[in-house]
Amino acid sequence: MKYWRSFVVLFLFCFFGVGSLILGLIYIPLTGLFIKPEKRRPFYCNVVHNLWAFFTNFMQVMGTIKLNLDKETETSLKNTKGSVIVANHPSFIDIVLLIGLIPNSLCVVKKAVKKNPIMSNIATSAYLINDEDNELLKQEATKALNNGFNVIIFPTGTRTVEGEDMKLHKGAVSIAMYANAPIVPVHISCDYKFLAKHQKILDAGTKPVNYYLTMNQTINIDEYREPNLDDTKLRRRLNAIVKDRISQ
Repeated sequence: MKYWRSFVVLFLFCFFGVGSLILGLIYIPLTGLFIKPEKRRPFYCNVVHNLWAFFTNFMQVMGTIKLNLDKETETSLKNTKGSVIVANHPSFIDIVLLIGLIPNSLCVVKKAVKKNPIMSNIATSAYLINDEDNELLKQEATKALNNGFNVIIFPTGTRTVEGEDMKLHKGAVSIAMYANAPIVPVHISCDYKFLAKHQKILDAGTKPVNYYLTMNQTINIDEYREPNLDDTKLRRRLNAIVKDRISQ
């Protein structure tokens, strides 16, 4: 069973890779010829959402994972609009699960993704690129949020390790403050460490990995603004709240 599951995981990675290759090198360039520039982002976001929802279901059909969330959480996530969605990051496929669940969502990715020949077209069409120009990123994210898109960010910037103290970057809260957008904290957990940091891809265990998603209380920026609280102090306060709500 262990070796069979390892084979299935390897197959799924290849399947995902080939799909990304077709999407990035063939589908996006061809369809881009017929879609007006202003309509490309919503169109490709919807394409990626549907593909990753399919891939999530495919992983479940193949017995690799089982996604667990109650109906209220699923409905709330699907109806979320114009929000900064923050989550802890225990495994490699967290972003696939979130974008597959939440329509009209963009994720913030490192500029290295844009240089990847396979992912470049996907990144520029359906992601926000963190190119180290923080002001530009905040402006682009604000424009997307005002247009009803969600922006998904892992505040730790990398996969989290169970038992280690999470260190959060300021980007997610800074974007939310700049756009005055609500922050939706999501906690992700697994009953078996899977595709975690420093873990081998083929270490897939002997049974489906249960993923649990919990949507915690939304953080509204205005509720925490005070006359004597400058932006730096407010950001630190909000970061502490985010850390608490994505940890449980």
